[in-house]
Amino acid sequence: MWQRRAFLKAAGVGFAASLLPRQAVALERSELVFASSVQTATGGYGAVLLGERGDLIASIDLPDRGHDITISPQAGRGVVFARQPGTFAVVFDPAGREAPVTLTSVEGRHFFGHGVFSPDGSLLYATESDFEAAQGVIGVYDVTNGYRRISEFLTHGTGPHEMLLMPDGITFVVANGGIETHPDFGRAELNLETMDPSVVFIDRRDGRLIGQLRLDAGLHQLSIRHMAVDARGRVWFGCQYKGTPTDSPQLVGYATMDGEISLVELPPGTLADLRNYVGSVAVSADGKTVAVSSPEGDLLVAIDAEGKRPVLVETLRNGCGLAADGIGFVATSGEGAMIGIAGAEREVQKFDFLFDNHMLRV
Repeated sequence: MWQRRAFLKAAGVGFAASLLPRQAVALERSELVFASSVQTATGGYGAVLLGERGDLIASIDLPDRGHDITISPQAGRGVVFARQPGTFAVVFDPAGREAPVTLTSVEGRHFFGHGVFSPDGSLLYATESDFEAAQGVIGVYDVTNGYRRISEFLTHGTGPHEMLLMPDGITFVVANGGIETHPDFGRAELNLETMDPSVVFIDRRDGRLIGQLRLDAGLHQLSIRHMAVDARGRVWFGCQYKGTPTDSPQLVGYATMDGEISLVELPPGTLADLRNYVGSVAVSADGKTVAVSSPEGDLLVAIDAEGKRPVLVETLRNGCGLAADGIGFVATSGEGAMIGIAGAEREVQKFDFLFDNHMLRV
């Protein structure tokens, strides 16, 4: 994660000079920089870079609604992925020296809103759908050759959503949500009775499947969506339940490369308030606290990763975005609010744009 000095080094010497005076002051005052997709006050879409005090540092326009963002200090570029089942990704220069470039998904594929760079910044990987075959793939793009798509490999499941690069720099972990979609039907979920969610570990060098983990068969309608890695290398995940609405299965769990997968027991009241929906997962800077959000339940929950128990429950209307901030977290909402939780001391801030589902500490 970049602090301000590392951010400036990666962005280049001309970045600060390229900013308007107010934006330059915002960067100078900020030790941390955050990124998020947003909906603008005029109804358009974009992405923003914010300082830790909420000051606007930079922004770009998007052709439609964005979802998650990934940034590579090595490549000196960021990428905003379209919300699923979107067909665009926008590559941008945080320094603003070059105009954004829009990538279009290849024929027969659409993006699922998430992706990562290789450690050296030379490759970009994106979760995608081969929608005619109803199977997930990871698209591989050559950053050094204009982001040309050079290959793909299977995610060994349907509806891959978030993917992360594990601390070893070699292994991807991918959340296969198990839900089939097709652009002809928009965001309709086409296979709820036969869903097959899983967490998979994949060698990013050749696409080799290292391991695939599933929850109990009776939980096959528990779509695994978003993830974060804790200090012990465990992959924490949040789920969205697609079964009978009156059911209330556990929604948060963890998986390991050693083959363990388990749900943690949240108290009945907290679980009910999540309304069968976890929208984002984040881990604190020290890797010891996990935070999850539910925009459906207007709820934020912080969990002790070792004790596997909630240590804080807080409400935030339409709150979803989460990112580590000091010892706690920044949380953002679809109502345009930013707050601090679990030790992050900050006043509630309101913006003239609406935050989308994810907040990235860059």
